[in-house]
Order: sequence, then C-alpha cells, then structure tokens
Amino acid sequence: MKLATLKNGSRDGRLVVVSRDLTRCTDASFLVSTLQAALDDWVRISPHLAALAESLEHGSVPSERFHEHDAHSPLPRAYQWADGSAYVNHVELVRKARGAALPESFWTDPLIYQGGSDSFLAPRDPIVMADEAWGIDMEGEVAVIVDDVSAGASVDEARAAIRLIMLVNDVSLRGLIPAELGKGFGFFQSKPSSAFSPVAVTPDELGDAWDGGKVSLPLIVDYNGKPFGKAEAGVDMTFDFPTLVAHAAKSRPLAAGSIIGSGTVSNKLDGGPGKPIAEGGVGYSCIAEIRMIETIEGGKPQTPFMRFGDTVRIEMKDREGHSIFGAIEQTVEKHSPAEG
Repeated sequence: MKLATLKNGSRDGRLVVVSRDLTRCTDASFLVSTLQAALDDWVRISPHLAALAESLEHGSVPSERFHEHDAHSPLPRAYQWADGSAYVNHVELVRKARGAALPESFWTDPLIYQGGSDSFLAPRDPIVMADEAWGIDMEGEVAVIVDDVSAGASVDEARAAIRLIMLVNDVSLRGLIPAELGKGFGFFQSKPSSAFSPVAVTPDELGDAWDGGKVSLPLIVDYNGKPFGKAEAGVDMTFDFPTLVAHAAKSRPLAAGSIIGSGTVSNKLDGGPGKPIAEGGVGYSCIAEIRMIETIEGGKPQTPFMRFGDTVRIEMKDREGHSIFGAIEQTVEKHSPAEG
C-alpha cells in the first residue's frame, strides 16, 4: 500500500491511503490520525490500512484527487532520522573533494550520522537559504521507516522491522561542512531540513525490485529541467538497509517511526568514478560528485552548487515507467528576515 500525509494546518497532518497510480486518495483518519500513530501500532493497524487500500483500488470507498503539492513528507517530523553512507563510492569522492583520505574501515563498517528530525520539508516546499556561498547541494537517496528495533538486533531482525520505503533529498551545505567536521563533532549547521517523497510505500509495492535489502531501480534526478542522474539504487550499495538498521541499533533501540537513509545513490562506471548522462554514464545524485570528477579531470570544479532559482526533481519509476513514490521537486529560494 501507499501512504501519504496531507497538510491540514497541524504539525503532523492527516493520514491518507493513496492509489497505486498516485491519482486518488482516501481518508484514513477514522482508523488512525497520523502515520506515526499507525507505526506505533503497526501490527494491529496495518491490516486495516491494507484493506482500505484495496477498497480504494476497487472504487468502493469515498476518494479525492491526490495532489502531491498538498502533501507533507510522509512523516512531517520523526523521533529519529539517521542517514547512512551505503554507497562508498560517494563517500570516497566527496572526501577527496575536501582533501580527506578514505579509511579502509569504511568498506566494512557503515558510516552514519544523526540528522535533525524535528522539521522536515514537504516534497514541494522550497529550499530556503540565506547565502549561496554555503554551497547548497541536493542529495538523492532512498530511505526506510522501521518498526521498533531492539538494541543489538541482528541483520535478520532489522530486515523484519522495515515497514515503509520512500525517497529523500538530504540537503547539504558543502561550504559549511569542512569547518564543522574539523571541530571533530559531526554535522549540524551543514545539514538543514531534508525532504521526503510525497508517498511512502510498503515493500510489497516494489515487487521484485525489492529483495529485502535494496531497491533495484534507477533514482532519477533532474536539475533545472535537465537529466542529471539515473544511478541504479541496487548497484554499488556496499551496505544494504538491514545492515544499516542493525548498525544504527548496535547500542540503542530504535523507536517505531525511525527513518534510516541510504546516503547518496552513487554508481561507478567501468571501475572509474562515473560519467555525466550526456557522456554515456548514469550521472550523479548530488553536485559534489560531478565537481570532484571535474577536479580529477581538469584540476578544478566547473559546476557551481545550487543558486537561488535552481530546481531539483527526484523520482523513481517502476519498470513500466510509472512513478512509485511521487516526486520531490524543490526550488532554492533566498531567505528573508521576514520569514523568521
């Protein structure tokens, strides 16, 4: 089934079930008011939501037009947002860009950071920033939402706890990262609010594109209306989602509704760092990677980070070309003091 949260003036919105073709939705608030409440009682509630989804497909329940612009991120806020770096190719390139070597342990021990989860952007909300010099970048990713996970859970236990899958734009401020990491205490100001796809889906909606740990479909990233990336999410993923979830739960339990991200989807090409789509490659899911390749090939980056007025669209389609999660589509806007 496909679930979304519609804006209704409250912080946590209104839960709806969405049709498979993303055209219609039906209210689920008579069952449970929010997605977080559903996740808190998933074993009892999910069969009722699944039945509602089937009724929606058959046209046997009241429905309304589903507009992606009316959607929050599926969880407008969450108890936990932890983002991994499952695609080590991405980590290697970005670290090279700031002159940092890649420790060998990164290939065997997952990297993860704890992001801010108190306020996510809606999938069509602007990315509002005060200064282009901060190095505004998009990062196209996949994420899972889990049920309760016990501390020290095994990989198999982590796999069994995955409830929903969605897409992410993990906005990064590349200009702030080096000094912040130089303090030895991790990301904070350099990782502002992320945005998630309009719809979160249960794993069965992906069919054989979901193997229990990875999504084997291209992540489509368009930048200013032009193809920028179509990296295969199931390729070059060094650590799958159950491994990331188990890693996150090594020393603490994860509460139902915790979100675990894949990190930027990134592919190599013929053993190299990848190529733009225009040159026969699969492109990139963030600007930092193409800047690194430009530096390798020409001595300095050519592609600027995002500027005010730039747009990014992140989407994933099934093998028949149908959008699965809806699209994250955002424009970078300048912050003004009146906006607070």
